[in-house]
Amino acid sequence: MSLTDVIEGTRRAVDADPHNAAVSFSVGHTLKPGTRTEVEVKVRDHAFTVDEPPALGGTDQAANPVELALAALGSCQVITYQFWAAKRGIPLDSIKVTVDGDLDLHGFFGFSFNTRPGFGDVRVSVELDGPASRERYEDLKREVDEHCPVLDLFRNETPVSTKLT
Repeated sequence: MSLTDVIEGTRRAVDADPHNAAVSFSVGHTLKPGTRTEVEVKVRDHAFTVDEPPALGGTDQAANPVELALAALGSCQVITYQFWAAKRGIPLDSIKVTVDGDLDLHGFFGFSFNTRPGFGDVRVSVELDGPASRERYEDLKREVDEHCPVLDLFRNETPVSTKLT
């Protein structure tokens, strides 16, 4: 099934019932020895490991949470570029995305209460290759920046509630 088929099929389903546009995701996490965390994607049959490097108390068996956050952003960018290129009929031969982020550990460790624990700066570099004009790729970038769900998480405050049970 092509991406344009997916887009049109989704449009028809949402036009028929707007509730079809609402989706939920659920992921469970279990701490293992050290900082290793086993992650289970609840609805779909996927699992993966998260860990920290030894300098942060881990065993370096997997990427850490902030690396995965950058990976989520870069992956979402690649996917969103594919979807919007298909939707707009813009030919793409390849998409390469690099995401870099700077984090100051003063905030995470509580060494300074004036430093946020999250990223202070995130930079996304996108390399598109294909026969379309630079202007069309710039238009595509604007569409992707408007519609990428993970970029939206990075750019905007999202309500989060935490319940201790």
